[in-house]
Amino acid sequence: MRIEIPTCLTVALIGCASAQAADPGRHTPAADDQGRVIARIPSVLGQRARVEVINRNLRERLDTLLPKLMREAGIDLWLVINREYAEDPVYLTLVPEPVFAARRTTILMFHDRGSGEGVERVTVSRYPIRGFYETIWEGGNLDEQWRRLGEVIAERDPKKIGINTSRDWPLADGLTASLKARLLESLPKMLHHRITSAAPLVVRWLETRSKGELAVYPQAVALARRVIAEAFSDRVITPGATTTDDVAWYIRQRFHDLGLRPWFQPYVNVQRRDHEYPPDAPFLGKTGLVIERGDVLHTDVGICYLRLCTDTQEMGYVLRLGEPEVPAGLRTALAVGNRWQDLLTGAFKTGRTGNAILAAARAAAKSESIVSSVYTHPLGFFGHAAGPTIGMWDNQGPTPIRGDWKLFPSTGYAIEGNVTVDVDGWPHGVQIKLEQSAVFDGDRVLYLAGRQTQWHVIP
Repeated sequence: MRIEIPTCLTVALIGCASAQAADPGRHTPAADDQGRVIARIPSVLGQRARVEVINRNLRERLDTLLPKLMREAGIDLWLVINREYAEDPVYLTLVPEPVFAARRTTILMFHDRGSGEGVERVTVSRYPIRGFYETIWEGGNLDEQWRRLGEVIAERDPKKIGINTSRDWPLADGLTASLKARLLESLPKMLHHRITSAAPLVVRWLETRSKGELAVYPQAVALARRVIAEAFSDRVITPGATTTDDVAWYIRQRFHDLGLRPWFQPYVNVQRRDHEYPPDAPFLGKTGLVIERGDVLHTDVGICYLRLCTDTQEMGYVLRLGEPEVPAGLRTALAVGNRWQDLLTGAFKTGRTGNAILAAARAAAKSESIVSSVYTHPLGFFGHAAGPTIGMWDNQGPTPIRGDWKLFPSTGYAIEGNVTVDVDGWPHGVQIKLEQSAVFDGDRVLYLAGRQTQWHVIP
């Protein structure tokens, strides 16, 4: 399936023309008294306003996306069964806001009645989820609930019953052993052989972005990028006083103040000319230091907003006294990093596996004598999401199973990796560690809110 991507996805942090027309000042950069551009933080919806957007996107996904994916996977009845405090990872992607958890034993059932009638969505649970899942159980004790589930499935007589079990995909392995045993007890034995892993359906559900989600995803990414720009500036960093941990916690607090949920602790590190590293060190950079002039900075941050997660790594430089700009060698190094990104994203082809993309990207980088490492992963409802693995930091060869997953259109990725570039005065070279959130539209990779092509500068 291919979904049309809004044109503003190709535009960097200043937004697109249609957005500016709707709100003329919203994306206009402000400047300080020295003429440096300071990107404004985009507005963030309040908790109540987010509900409408999230639920509208969920309804679109359930109505238009799920039927296609169920038929693609060959599953005509899908069960998502979980209990309070032990929710299936996919459960909260299927229920509207403001649902925070399963209640008692919550069972969602999706039955594909055919292209003419669509997918029936119900819950075999005490509590309906209004507007999305009506209950088909009148209530009673737990034994009666499971008995009713068995009756409902038998009445529909599905050919394939998908359940969320998987050895290889953690996000598709949400059905606990005890709940699976209870399901088998409740089903007529003649239906047991029809049970199959729903992993292919779960992965496709989690990795595919809808048109509505693609419309709002750039905003989430822009928020992350602009907080980085704010943190990597003299508004936050005083050379000789500010530590890497200070900057990391500034970023964490800034996200909190904006009402944004990090999915991991922000990370800031320093590369310095006189640093020593083990000869086999996969990454250059140290944490827990006071930031000094002449330091190369790197950060890694990830947030989730409107149920969509981002993952971003960018680079900064602290000018030495008397330095008017970032040294030419560092500017060249960042350009090599951008070239590596182009080679990687140029290897994205519909139907190509993650392992094949990795091999093509590494071969292209080698042909241009670029020393690189690729560890790109899917993005979406989770930061490390389901979909094709394209290299791992500790494995630059094929990844079984998940690396063999094929690339589909309308899927999101963290374009992540690094290049090590020889720079005068740096004995170990400089490592440019980049990561930008992007979407593959079936033909090309589009950065959701631009990418870093210039250094963040601390004067």
